[in-house]
Amino acid sequence: MRPVLKFMENVLIERILSEAIDILCKLGVELQNKKVLSMLSEHGAAVDDHKMHVHFTQALIEKALDTAAKPFKLFDVLGNETHFFAHDNVYFTPGSAAIHFLDYPGKNIRPPLTDDYIKYAKIISQLDFIASQSTAFIPADVHDKISDSYRLFLSLLLCEKPVVTGTFTIESFAVMKDFQVAVRESEAALKEKPLTIFSACPTSPLKWSEVTSQNVVDCATYGIPVEFIAMPLSGFMAPVTLVGTLVQHTAETLSGIVISQLTNPGAPILYGGSPAIFDVRYETTPMGAIETMMIDCAYSEIGKFLGLPTQAYISLSDAKLLDAQAGFESGIGATLAALAGINNVAGPGMLDFENCQSLEKLVLDNEICGLCLRLIRGIEPKDDFPALPHLQELLKEGHLLIADHTRRYIGEEILFPGPIIDRANHSRWQDEGSKSLEERAHIEVNNLLTTYQPSRLSDETKNEIIKLMEAEARRYGQDSLPFRNI
Repeated sequence: MRPVLKFMENVLIERILSEAIDILCKLGVELQNKKVLSMLSEHGAAVDDHKMHVHFTQALIEKALDTAAKPFKLFDVLGNETHFFAHDNVYFTPGSAAIHFLDYPGKNIRPPLTDDYIKYAKIISQLDFIASQSTAFIPADVHDKISDSYRLFLSLLLCEKPVVTGTFTIESFAVMKDFQVAVRESEAALKEKPLTIFSACPTSPLKWSEVTSQNVVDCATYGIPVEFIAMPLSGFMAPVTLVGTLVQHTAETLSGIVISQLTNPGAPILYGGSPAIFDVRYETTPMGAIETMMIDCAYSEIGKFLGLPTQAYISLSDAKLLDAQAGFESGIGATLAALAGINNVAGPGMLDFENCQSLEKLVLDNEICGLCLRLIRGIEPKDDFPALPHLQELLKEGHLLIADHTRRYIGEEILFPGPIIDRANHSRWQDEGSKSLEERAHIEVNNLLTTYQPSRLSDETKNEIIKLMEAEARRYGQDSLPFRNI
């Protein structure tokens, strides 16, 4: 039996959906994209071009939900299936787009550089329990106009895993799409085997910018999956109650689904988000707050109720260092996400309100993810009945360490975490150097950098991607790229 977690009865989910649809029809949303407004108008929405505002219709929303892609798959750079976003399948991915990087030893937070990103890509390629990479942080040593495409470029060049990414500009999309077409060799092949997921973020409350709405259109056109990342803040940019925040989150997400499905019915999507409560004491948006995690799990229930695969920013911490807070917030989030069956769980490696990435935290979080994935496999009998022979053998031998039953099932029944989580007794811990968790994590980071194997993507494709990236950099006056020096 797979353990599951639920926060809401279906009657509450239905009421939240009804209220959200009512808001979209009566209040509508601000939408700063004339082309998208025109498309909505052509399909019966009430559009005010002067105010750049649209009122949806219930029929339009229901049609979009009917055509929205239900389950879909994701594939690595070699074309191998890695994800099936369906049911309660759970996959972990690092958090995205941090602007800071935590050095070891962990008290120096600074802007990330290309060298940091290369180390990150080499490490993430070897973490067994994190199924995809993300464009995790923004290197500060390239022109800001290419920071989006550059992160995806490095990811595709160095790591075989699929990528959760996104763009903060309309212009970056073209070359980011071209990278993927180069890997797949055609647009048709890219649609057949998606390689990335793009994040698309409405602005709370009830607003789509020109950039983010165009990203939704562009991704739908090319069959690139989108995860909708609505970010209402309870008590600040959303009602203070969790239910009120869920109503607003639902409305903002449904509006994005309509844009996607009108562009290309059946375009693959994830029902996601990154909401948070607002801590009025510090004027912060704590991702490690239990209420934030409850909202994440609850809106995932709404997505599943609609038959859609889901995503959440959860399993991360607001701590500034790799300390006890970082561990317990990330661990609680990963556990809740796994039990809730959130399909794409974004967060490992992240600190400081989604602003900072740590390689040491990333390798720790990989082990936390492994424990959570073991948890949701649940408990089931494996040649346990009749139990009498096992107890007879135990009494006879004094242990079951080398019993056939033990050797047959120990690998799948018990997950032994890696070198970060310490299970040695005190004397052995002392004999091995009395290392702290942070020290063990740093050693593992260095070990993974040593054991890294280059991506098996063909040299021809790598060279094509490099030429595309160099041409994009020259458009903005950057004649050389830092990765050449690594």
